[in-house]
Amino acid sequence: MTLITRRSLVAAAGAGFLASLSGGAYAGYIEPTVLLGVTTYDLTPPGWPADFPLDIAVVTDVHACEPYVPLARVARVVETVNALQPDLIVHLGDHEASHRFVQKRVPSTEWAAALADLSAPLGLYTILGNHDWWHNEIEIRSALDGARIRVMENEAELIEHRGRRFWLAGLGDQLAHWIGRGGFRGVDDLPGTMAKVTTDDPLLLLIHEPDAFVNVSQRVSLTLAGHTHGGQIHIPGLPNPFIPSAYGDRFRYGHIVEDGRHMIVSGGIGMSTVPVRFGVPPEIVRVRLGGRSAAV
Repeated sequence: MTLITRRSLVAAAGAGFLASLSGGAYAGYIEPTVLLGVTTYDLTPPGWPADFPLDIAVVTDVHACEPYVPLARVARVVETVNALQPDLIVHLGDHEASHRFVQKRVPSTEWAAALADLSAPLGLYTILGNHDWWHNEIEIRSALDGARIRVMENEAELIEHRGRRFWLAGLGDQLAHWIGRGGFRGVDDLPGTMAKVTTDDPLLLLIHEPDAFVNVSQRVSLTLAGHTHGGQIHIPGLPNPFIPSAYGDRFRYGHIVEDGRHMIVSGGIGMSTVPVRFGVPPEIVRVRLGGRSAAV
């Protein structure tokens, strides 16, 4: 009975706050368009050498648009990432917004040019997300190519760093094509992607939707995912039925460990469906691998 009462109180308080003028202003303006944090994870997952440091900046779900994530906001993301001086920068997809509250598009060439200012010794890699496929895929690809930003789709690349090597793989989107009645056909090919990893060097995997993690093998040291926006509205202690994952809260957000396999799900930058964030402020994720903590 105590648990039910506590949840009821939290629900009432949360609903009341969101409905109030101050709560609406916070959820509709301050949290989604003003706040921007850096969430850091220090770990040495299985398969990653403890003496092989790698600093990764993760950007995802920017959903560029006016007025919520305008070009100035994208530039702030770039400035924040570059200040971290990472070894590698990855973007996990959903570059543009497409919800009905968008007042004006940010042209693909403009946000891509802004992202091209991201700087890291090992470069910038991206994958496409479901919104990239659904609404503007050809133009987005062209803009990324024009900005010389590497798009990975069921591909793997061997990268040298500090005299060592590791694989970076990018999976095609799992929801790329809408086929009606809530069904989707993906362009993801996990077995094909894994077949391109031809040495036993450590492997990092980029995916947009975290649901693919259920099929990721222990060969992958760390999977990086976006898509969920951390639920976009999150009140601790209450279930969120709107998490865009078949696995609900299981893959909502954060560092997830299952059967010795590790995944980090970023809450990302922008929004979809409605221009509101509450309890999951926009973030850049920083992952520091090797030499900082023991394997979990």
